[in-house]
Amino acid sequence: MNYNKINNLLGWAVGIIATLTYILTLEKTTSWWDTGEFIASAYKLQIVHQPGAPLFLMIQNLFSNFAMGDNTRIAYWMNIGSAVCSGLTITFLFWTITALARKAYLHLNKEEVLNQANLIKIMGAGVVGALAYTFSDTFWFSAVESEVYAMSSLCTAVVFWAILKWEARADEPGADRWLLLIAYVMGLSIGVHLLNLLVIPAIALVIYFRKAKQVTGMGVAKALLLGVVVLGFVLWGVIQYVIKFAAFSDLFFVNSLGMPFGSGVTFFALLLVGLLVFGLWYSHKNLKYILNISLLSLVLILFGYSSFSMILIRAKADPTLNNSDPDNAFTFLSYLNREQYGDEPLMKGRYFDAQPTEIFNTGNVYRKDGNKYVVAKQKFDYKWSRTTLFPRIYSDKHSGYYRDFLNLGPTEEPTMVDNLKFFFGYQIGEMYSRYFMWNFVGRQNDHQGPGSFSEGNWISGIKPIDNIRLGGQYALPESEKNNAGRNTYFFLPLILGILGAIWHFNKQQRGAAVVALLFFFTGLAIVLYLNQTPMQPRERDYAYAGSFYAFCIWIGFGVIWLADLIGKKVNTKNAAIGATAVATLAGPVLMASQNWDDHDRSEKFLARDMAKNYLESCAPNAILFSYGDNDTYPLWYVQEVEGFRTDVRVVNLSLLSSDWYMRQMMQKVNDADALPINIDPEKVKDGVRDVIYYNDLNIPGHVDVEDLLTIMLSDDQQYKVQLQSGDWANILPTKKMQYKVDKQAVLANNVVPKGWESTIVDTMQWTFPGGIISRADLSIMAILANNNWKRPVYFTTTTPEENFIGLGKYMISEGFAMRLMPVDTGAEGADGSLVLDAEGTYNNIINKFQWGNIAHAKYLDPDSYRYISMYAGTIFGETAQKLIFQGKQDMAKKLVNNAYENLPKKVYLMSEAFSYASLIDAMYKVGEVQKANEIAKRNLTFIRENMAYYMNIAETKPNLETRNMRFGLAAIQNYQRILEAAQQKELLNEVNKIYEVYRPLYEAAQN
Repeated sequence: MNYNKINNLLGWAVGIIATLTYILTLEKTTSWWDTGEFIASAYKLQIVHQPGAPLFLMIQNLFSNFAMGDNTRIAYWMNIGSAVCSGLTITFLFWTITALARKAYLHLNKEEVLNQANLIKIMGAGVVGALAYTFSDTFWFSAVESEVYAMSSLCTAVVFWAILKWEARADEPGADRWLLLIAYVMGLSIGVHLLNLLVIPAIALVIYFRKAKQVTGMGVAKALLLGVVVLGFVLWGVIQYVIKFAAFSDLFFVNSLGMPFGSGVTFFALLLVGLLVFGLWYSHKNLKYILNISLLSLVLILFGYSSFSMILIRAKADPTLNNSDPDNAFTFLSYLNREQYGDEPLMKGRYFDAQPTEIFNTGNVYRKDGNKYVVAKQKFDYKWSRTTLFPRIYSDKHSGYYRDFLNLGPTEEPTMVDNLKFFFGYQIGEMYSRYFMWNFVGRQNDHQGPGSFSEGNWISGIKPIDNIRLGGQYALPESEKNNAGRNTYFFLPLILGILGAIWHFNKQQRGAAVVALLFFFTGLAIVLYLNQTPMQPRERDYAYAGSFYAFCIWIGFGVIWLADLIGKKVNTKNAAIGATAVATLAGPVLMASQNWDDHDRSEKFLARDMAKNYLESCAPNAILFSYGDNDTYPLWYVQEVEGFRTDVRVVNLSLLSSDWYMRQMMQKVNDADALPINIDPEKVKDGVRDVIYYNDLNIPGHVDVEDLLTIMLSDDQQYKVQLQSGDWANILPTKKMQYKVDKQAVLANNVVPKGWESTIVDTMQWTFPGGIISRADLSIMAILANNNWKRPVYFTTTTPEENFIGLGKYMISEGFAMRLMPVDTGAEGADGSLVLDAEGTYNNIINKFQWGNIAHAKYLDPDSYRYISMYAGTIFGETAQKLIFQGKQDMAKKLVNNAYENLPKKVYLMSEAFSYASLIDAMYKVGEVQKANEIAKRNLTFIRENMAYYMNIAETKPNLETRNMRFGLAAIQNYQRILEAAQQKELLNEVNKIYEVYRPLYEAAQN
């Protein structure tokens, strides 16, 4: 039989199956988190957040052309780009598994030709292992969205496959071309994601095993050490220090020699090229083969790394999205080093309760200024009162979590034992082992959380085991039983992988060691390197996908172990066929059947529609302040790609504290004018007024914001104080601020709704909440002072109130955005009826808003359904209540019917069941009794079942579900009040029964 032909055909076949799976289940538009930024930036070749992904953006830009001018399809085709990369990853995984298995058989049998039974075993291993990874939770999630991880996985798969190709041909002439291919792909992968580089130690071990005349323990150790050194050389030497040398060369040429910017970079680049050319010539002439192949590899890595030139070129073009504006050597160096995000200590660092004992300088930050580089500021670090080797509990921002996790008292000092407890318990247990078990044992639900016993945990589907580990598994509510994210594999994929690993180590230890090394460096080594703090904003399992890739190799080998076992009873051919069939059912088929429903994103549109709703909440030519990733990135997508409401200027408050972003906001973009900040950029450039400190001068009364801006932006020494470092800094002399309102301008620009004219205040007064003024705060104050109500100013509803600079009482909701209005929010009654523009919101809901198909989608992900509480309670419920209060019954009735049609027919969270109260109450008030009863009954069932579930869990984990139980108790009381007022006796009796069950909790709370 033709091994190569079968191997190639089956490899392409599993790749096609994977690709079709991903195309069928991919999201047809943008998704949450980074995808909106990546799609927008790929479409217009713009600059994404640090450290960038230029090659990914350029390739995705190619896929965007398949949209054929339909901008609403660009995201779809870029998602297909990820699906294709993921399908190719599966193809290369298949070939990797078959190559390793074939090598093991040839090693055992010393045969050139495999018999039919062994051929079936090898191909069966490839199919099962590759398809297991196809349908694994983590890889499938990244495969259907325009994110870097799909393409990064492809780079990893190609590199690992290529080293096996080299190994099989190492004695042939020209075989080392495979090593050069690996170097080039690794260089290219830097322009996608750095995870690919973690394969280097495994490659070093393959080369050692293949070339060593005699394998020894010391030789293995040296090979591993060399692999780690090469990894470090590429990670720091090539990626960072090449740019660092170029930057400081430019500093010397510009500042010392008076030459133009870029001259030093050009000189360094020519010098580097010259040295490499000389080295290649010398090594070739003098037959220095190792030196020659090493230099060729370095050249190809640099050649692949050159994709980052796109960042510099596009930054100089000043595109709309130009994160960090890396248009010179030093800003580019900062961009690559991810200096915006800070560093985590690795080898030595502080305990979280340590105090600084000394401050010291660690270097300068340079910026372009005129025709020279100048020192913008200095970088500092601290010496601490208590330090430790291998620091894992170092963040003072998370001290409370550390103490709870480690059972430390309020003043108890942590020790190295606590440090290791957190490492093994949280960083390995919660942030790696939990993810690993999700993929190969099962997942309890799709709730994103810190890995608690009821949220985001792994589960097998074997009740006795699950009950021991996860209290309350025998009392699951229907909402948990029917949760699409509840995937149970009964340990079968894990068992297959373990058996496969046992077979591999028994039959071919060297190959098994290589896979084990790949498994470690793409898994636990990342845990060591990232040193993650707790309470991450999202699940981070995607970082460990390479480790799950390695384990799926062993899942494939589980077929061979099973075939050998069955072969003791039947002939080897039938055993191979039977083992492949059994393993396919226990692995890929089981995983696909369990995972399909919660990985099918084909009916999801909420990220896009939420962004459009934010924009549709805004009047023309508005300024819209956003804060987090999940409101900003979809906004960038719909404006930059779909060209939707480009008259609105979107401003991310998290970025506005940086000088480059504030400078960009002072420029016109698309159809949106520059922000009316009117501050000289020289006064807020990097190193100048990075922060302004509050220093109370006991000024009586409130101070005009214009006067405060004058003080904070003045270069006069009388408005500054000296810091401990010796530098002088501007101050905020009082937190009591005011702004005199030009009522004529307010009326002329239609700032307030009709009928609200009498509520306009003469002077807005507020108290600034923080202790420092950032550039973002300065910008908001400057806009208020200079805008004079010409442009509407909004904040997204998801923006934390501390970012309003104290203006919260002047924020009026118009749906998904809150508009700044100079009105007295108590002028129409103590109920605060002006906090919501009911008619404006009603018009938006009925005529403009879209709801992402959440009422009809078969599956909603956690990032989507967490918004339902806001929709039901705030958008629909409060608006309807306001309309009823204003006597507009017909409008309220139309609104609640709109809610009934557009909200899901199920409950996802206890907070959601609580938030529905105002909507249900409004339904009763406008006569929609049947619909109100339907929702109330559904929600009460959810509350009753889940409260019982939480109480069951509380028997072993008393503080685990406190927040959800509080929502439940509050919801019970709300429903009692609503149902009594609506005279719904049957449902009232039901809620009263629930109340009686939990009466002791109410009484305990009161006491």
